Amino acid sequence: MDLSKPGTHANLEAAFGGESMANRKYLFFADVAKQLGNAELAKLFRDTAAQETEHAFAHFRLLHPELVIADAAALSDEEKEAVLARCLELAIEGETYEYTTMYPEFAAQARTDRDSEAVAEFEEQIDESKDHAAIFRKAAGNFGLLAPVEQHHAQRYGVALEALQGNGKAGEAATPVPGKWICKVCSMIYDPAVGDPDSGIAAGTPFEAIPYDWECPLCGARKASFVPYREPELLAA
Repeated sequence: MDLSKPGTHANLEAAFGGESMANRKYLFFADVAKQLGNAELAKLFRDTAAQETEHAFAHFRLLHPELVIADAAALSDEEKEAVLARCLELAIEGETYEYTTMYPEFAAQARTDRDSEAVAEFEEQIDESKDHAAIFRKAAGNFGLLAPVEQHHAQRYGVALEALQGNGKAGEAATPVPGKWICKVCSMIYDPAVGDPDSGIAAGTPFEAIPYDWECPLCGARKASFVPYREPELLAA
């Protein structure tokens, strides 16, 4: 397919995004149906989600023909490495965009909406305004929390790429970053300089001083799910 036409390229990216979103949405619906005891509907959502994945893959293959493998056994080690390197490059590009641009902009917009446009509606419907304000605050907080997570992901991919190119072994620093802890479930990084104000944890609060019943603000995991944060690092082979 000729991807030199910007319109077609943009449409393929939009289609890939839409199918990918549908996949995750239907899996969420399947989980809801399962919790409510409707196994048949849960299966329908899961089956449809799998189909949406195939649609998304078809679009992605057109967007990135360099990743389409007809016969893996026929590839040389160098060709295999090039394909894997391209996957890591795309992953790094995506994660970097998320933590440098997307989530910071989303967080700023959420704060703006909470302080301006939403206020007019809030004044008309007080009860609804309280719910909206809570949602906006949570959204702004989540976006802010996700930025360092995506940075962490990008760093891990970068180390993996270096290791793939034979420059060492992917690993972690021997010494944890002072004060920082990371959730083993979602990779949310607790920074004592920031704290968790939405949960009543003031900036400057060391992780050890957080109440035992505190939960990860992103995924709800227990405090016990956190471990000292060690930065991704390229180790000697």
